[in-house]
Amino acid sequence: MRIDIITVVPDILRSPFEASILQRAIKKGLVEIHLHNLRDYTTDNYKQVDDYQFGGGAGMVMMIEPIDKCITKLKSEREYQEVIYMTPDGDRLQQKMANRLSMHENIIILCGHYKGVDQRVRDKFITKEISIGDYVLSGGELGAAVLCDSIIRLIPGVLGNETSALTDSFQDNLLAPPVYTRPAEYKGWEVPEILTSGNFPKIEEWRENEAYERTKRLRPDLLEDE
Repeated sequence: MRIDIITVVPDILRSPFEASILQRAIKKGLVEIHLHNLRDYTTDNYKQVDDYQFGGGAGMVMMIEPIDKCITKLKSEREYQEVIYMTPDGDRLQQKMANRLSMHENIIILCGHYKGVDQRVRDKFITKEISIGDYVLSGGELGAAVLCDSIIRLIPGVLGNETSALTDSFQDNLLAPPVYTRPAEYKGWEVPEILTSGNFPKIEEWRENEAYERTKRLRPDLLEDE
């Protein structure tokens, strides 16, 4: 998979891809991350990427020309399944969306800034708009990093245990059940006996029941979506 991220502050995005699982995925050749500084696609001496909005109003708007030049150049080199815009008013990121996106080969992610982008960018170039929650950040870079993490960890070979991602919360619309590790008893706090019984069919049944009850208690809205 190749992910091209268009941003005005690429330095914010370097750190997430230089550590942990994401770094290992890159070193294994399972994913390529390319950061594109939008200012490199400007023509004026000030590297201007934003301007005042027509009709007045507070806040600057990202200009269409440098975005057009960047996306057009990228699309001339390969085909992209999605051109994604990170925006608070996009579709909320969910596990099923991450599952689908993880099967793509090439994705462009445009990080919004200021008051947003010229609407013509959204009308002409963007194929999917994604939000990571009902709140506003200073830019789309952190949202892009979250999106990339949610996608990349699903690519076969990224996680040490191939089945780990399949048992995460929100797969099958359920939260993950409680998990425990050694010691089995600590300060009088004991692990549920079933988990140390060695009866794996019963353990799986316990986990399914716990996942359902936990979801019912904490996120009943997920059960309504079934």
